[in-house]
Amino acid sequence: MKEKNVSQYKLLQSGIDNKTLDRLKKNLNITLTTLEKLCDILECTPNDIVEFINE
Repeated sequence: MKEKNVSQYKLLQSGIDNKTLDRLKKNLNITLTTLEKLCDILECTPNDIVEFINE
């Protein structure tokens, strides 16, 4: 978000709700629909947002 100069307010205006923002801040699961919205807003791919960690 910093690289793209996108604020939380912009995410809210673009259809990402407060509950989802909270989940993102806490590194909790989000839906694929939300991931798609984020990619559209940030003009990136899921690989730029998601990191898989094997535990």
